[in-house]
Amino acid sequence: MRVRKLTLAAMALAAGLSLTACQNDDGGSDQGAAPPAASTASSSNGGSGSAGSDQQGGTDSAGKSPNGTGGTGGTGGADEDGKSDRCRTDELEITAIDATVGGDTEGTVAVDLRNGGGRECSLAGYAGVDLKTNSGTLSAERTGESAPSVVLADGETVTFGITYPMNDSGGSGVRITGLVVTPPNETKSVTLDWPGAATLPVTDGSGTPVRVGPLGSAGQGG
Repeated sequence: MRVRKLTLAAMALAAGLSLTACQNDDGGSDQGAAPPAASTASSSNGGSGSAGSDQQGGTDSAGKSPNGTGGTGGTGGADEDGKSDRCRTDELEITAIDATVGGDTEGTVAVDLRNGGGRECSLAGYAGVDLKTNSGTLSAERTGESAPSVVLADGETVTFGITYPMNDSGGSGVRITGLVVTPPNETKSVTLDWPGAATLPVTDGSGTPVRVGPLGSAGQGG
């Protein structure tokens, strides 16, 4: 009888311990499950907010820096490209015609510089003018008039004039064999046929010189 009571007591103690263990397991499971869920929610919300803010901030910063600096640079570049570069000799179509009017005491040749470079360009000052003669090269003197800058769109033309003394001496004079034109601020020249009178009077240097007018003049000394 004593043995049976001890057995029942042992079974009751075992049952109590088993119940306690089950309760502890359930509590541990609940405590373990809840924190990870809360942590995941916090990480997701906080991470999304921070990443979104940083990314947005990065976008704004990157957007403002290129647009601001790059945009200003672009504008500066456009302003610089907007300024017309000078016309190069190879871009100009240079022609010359006789522009002498009957009754004039001096002969006149008009020289056209046509922009054929496919872009806008500018010219300023005087062109260089040399006459080739059978006695050597004769350089034209400038008239000294104001020479404003001229901007030529593609296809536009500017004209300047050359005046020279007529050979009324009755002698053979100095024979002109060619006209050499050098555009302003260029070193490359173009040689043309001389369209004016065939000769110049022979002088001792005291006569009327060959003169060239500024760009925009059409002859008669400018």
